[in-house]
Formats: sequence, C-alpha cells, structure tokens
Amino acid sequence: MSILMVTGIEGARKCAAAVSAQLGMEVDVAEGRRAALEALRRAEFRAVVMDDTMAECDPSSAEAIWDHAGLAIPLQINFALSGADRLVREIRAGLYRRDREQMLARRAAAADIENELKSTIAGLLLHSQLALTGIPLPSPVADRLRMVADLAGSLRQQLNAPSHARGRAPLPDGAA
Repeated sequence: MSILMVTGIEGARKCAAAVSAQLGMEVDVAEGRRAALEALRRAEFRAVVMDDTMAECDPSSAEAIWDHAGLAIPLQINFALSGADRLVREIRAGLYRRDREQMLARRAAAADIENELKSTIAGLLLHSQLALTGIPLPSPVADRLRMVADLAGSLRQQLNAPSHARGRAPLPDGAA
C-alpha cells in the first residue's frame, strides 16, 4: 500500500519523492479535494497526509477526504513548516501506532474468543459428566457421552496450555 499526500504547495512532488525514498513506499500526490477523492476511490492507502493549510481553508473538503480515507491513518501536517524529514517521522510514528493498535486489537479479539471457547467447553464437559452420573444409560449412549467428555477435557487442556505451547508467540518485552 502507498501513502497519499494532499497538498497544493509548490514542490509537493519533490517532497513526495523524498518521503517515498526514505520510507520505501510509493507516495501519491493529490493537489486538491477532487484529486484526493478520486485517488481514494482508485486505491487504498496506509496513510493520508493532508496539508494543514488546505484543511484549515476548506474544512468541508478535509472532512470529505477523511470520510473516504477508509482505514488509512489520517495525518494533518503543516507542509510549509515541515520538511521531508519531519513528514517521514510523523508518518512512521502514525504507521507504528496503527500497527501496534491492530496487533493489540487482534490479541484482544483472540482472548475474547478463547474465553468464550473455554466457557462453552466447560459447559459441555460439565453437562456430559452430569449425564454420565445420572440415570443408567444404554452402553452405546454412555460410550458416546464419555467420548464427548474426553474430547471436551482434551480441548480444555489445550486451551489452558501456555500460549507459546499452542503456537502463538509470546508478547515482546514491554508489550501489554
């Protein structure tokens, strides 16, 4: 994916080339609202960097661009005061934040699913064991219930194993 710079300043393409070289990503330039919206219709971007001056002068255009940016990181920077190096730092920081937020969201979703599975399996195990201790059951039915209880117990043990034992990498140092 690439980056979209929305600015009308002179030298925008030269700045975009410098940013592209430093980030190793393609950088497209849109010189106004119409060009930006057309670019957003054609492709998805990792980041949309809008010139602060353009956003301040035409807030409704800025809002329309942000509304169509999808999952792109929205960045508003004063291009007149910022050089390519600052733009690169801001974009890198935004990309890092987005990647970290996505990683944490994936982990939270996985933990939620794991907790739901644990709860469901615990219920399955409990009910199958209770059924086995209740009234006498025909042998084939009792055998199937024991199999269900054994499978549920096995799943429960797998879910209770440490995450690295199940193939998931442990959290890096400093990550929550």
